[in-house]
Amino acid sequence: MDRAQILLVGLPLFLLCTDLIHLFTPPPPKPSPHHHHHHHKQPPVGAHETPGSPTQKPVVGGIGLGSTVRIDFCASCSYRGNAVTMKKMLETQFLGIDVVLVNYPPTLLKRVAAKLVPVFQIGVMGIVLGGEQIFPMLGLMTPPPWYYSLRANKFGTIASTWLLGNALRSFLQTSGAFEVYCNDELVFSKLREERFPGEIELKDLIGRRLANSVISDMLP
Repeated sequence: MDRAQILLVGLPLFLLCTDLIHLFTPPPPKPSPHHHHHHHKQPPVGAHETPGSPTQKPVVGGIGLGSTVRIDFCASCSYRGNAVTMKKMLETQFLGIDVVLVNYPPTLLKRVAAKLVPVFQIGVMGIVLGGEQIFPMLGLMTPPPWYYSLRANKFGTIASTWLLGNALRSFLQTSGAFEVYCNDELVFSKLREERFPGEIELKDLIGRRLANSVISDMLP
């Protein structure tokens, strides 16, 4: 093979090996946070406020105190920005509420299939590059007809296997979820509604759920 052919074969194989290393390598442990004890003087209330200056106050008072909102979102779908925006909005609107962000993983079947995609990619590339030696080892002295079709365009086959396999694996690693729970009760599901909640919509849903909880606690 000339240099161009070696490059076309070697580059996908190198990138595939890199993906395999990142796929099966466990993430590094998080460094333990260093606690620095600094004593800061608390400024007096209203020290930085000027007379007549408007102050932004939460719409709802301490109704969220002691309540927890959990947002389960698909981290592989780049939904973290939406989750952080909703978290800040809810913490501003409901004083004392605890908003927790949790990754919503794909199903077990999709996770297993995502692990098998690199194995399939390596198998196809291995057969294309060394099928004449592999098939006799498997007891097939004459390779099947489809092998010659793949070998006739080996570089196109390798590139297509690598690109399509990576796209399939990316799809299998996503869940598409954005599920919102208030005190362990589901208040919005993107998987069911097939859309994201609006900020005003989510604020109203959480507000009604918190109000119902307060009324329930007041009843004998």
